[in-house]
Amino acid sequence: MGHGSGGSPSGAAGLYLVDGVPLLRPDEQVFAAMLDGWRDQQLARNLSVSTVDKRLGVVRMFTAHADAFPWVWRPQMLDEWLSDLRAVRGRSRSTIRNYSLAVSAFCRYLLDPAYGWPARCEHQFGSHPVQICHEWNTAVHVQDTEADPSRRAFTLTELQTLFDYADDQVAHARAAGRKGWLSLFRDATLFKVAYSYGLRRREVVMLDLTDFATNPHAAEFGTFGVCRVRFGKAMKGSAPKPRSVLTVWPWTPDILTQWVDELRPLMPTAADSPALWPSERAGRITLSAVNRRLTEYRNALGLPAGLDVHSLRRSYVTHLIEDGWDPLFVQQQVGHEHASTTAIYTCVSSDFRTRTLRSALDATMRAAIGPGGARP
Repeated sequence: MGHGSGGSPSGAAGLYLVDGVPLLRPDEQVFAAMLDGWRDQQLARNLSVSTVDKRLGVVRMFTAHADAFPWVWRPQMLDEWLSDLRAVRGRSRSTIRNYSLAVSAFCRYLLDPAYGWPARCEHQFGSHPVQICHEWNTAVHVQDTEADPSRRAFTLTELQTLFDYADDQVAHARAAGRKGWLSLFRDATLFKVAYSYGLRRREVVMLDLTDFATNPHAAEFGTFGVCRVRFGKAMKGSAPKPRSVLTVWPWTPDILTQWVDELRPLMPTAADSPALWPSERAGRITLSAVNRRLTEYRNALGLPAGLDVHSLRRSYVTHLIEDGWDPLFVQQQVGHEHASTTAIYTCVSSDFRTRTLRSALDATMRAAIGPGGARP
């Protein structure tokens, strides 16, 4: 646990509120000090800044809905808020659970005697915080995945349709003399690379030119034999988890070579950015821009709403498994700690299952008949 001046732990009340000093707006100032202290306490645990800021935002949302500060919170207030989020605002199950976890963590921080907030609130307001999240009013995580059932992999036909449409947009824009054709080319290549290596959105967006290397065991792929992912999904309280993904499809180096050697140098910010995907005005494309582009294409093609950027990663896993690649190899390629996680991503088609069943039945029949053609 981190400590501040005088041996107080990070986030302790004494670091933010000095005893004996009158406050002009005591309720607002104490609440702000609580949030500042909780932020420091989480950062001391190595949680990412983005995670911490999201949690703080959740607590602020709940406080605004309850119209009350933590020292007067009650479980009924949480019940009403979560009910409103689910029934009125249509938030997903995973969102509801994550919101309640954030509020629960904040309450645990406030109730820890090491930080001194209960005594401070009792002295200042005559009341103190309590834990308002319990097993009877919060969702339990009982399944390996809480993803929307509509989220799935692209079929091979859908994927080819998407890639063809993206290429067509480049051709149309360039033929019409529109300036945006280069950005369209970048996005079309980005989608193909995300699928080629089974990358998450942030992983593909954060790629740099230097993140590719030769695979000595597959020299035919040239300088694009290995993709080094430096911003893999982090474990709790740790830095991003790096991994190396081997190139598996012969067409991947071709599209990367064309982009890197011929098209990327034409981007206005390319010379000043190490990013593989520079934007027109900044050094790197944003996650939201990638989302918008794929959503635009998906809607134009009339594809199901469950197909998103992450579906490219699901498709990579699914199509490798369908093509007979070793499941352990696929698991290591996508950076999953457990095979069960890879299994969740695998959305094998009914055609693949039919072929697998037919193959097993045929093998059984051949074994039953025997080499002589007669039943034993």
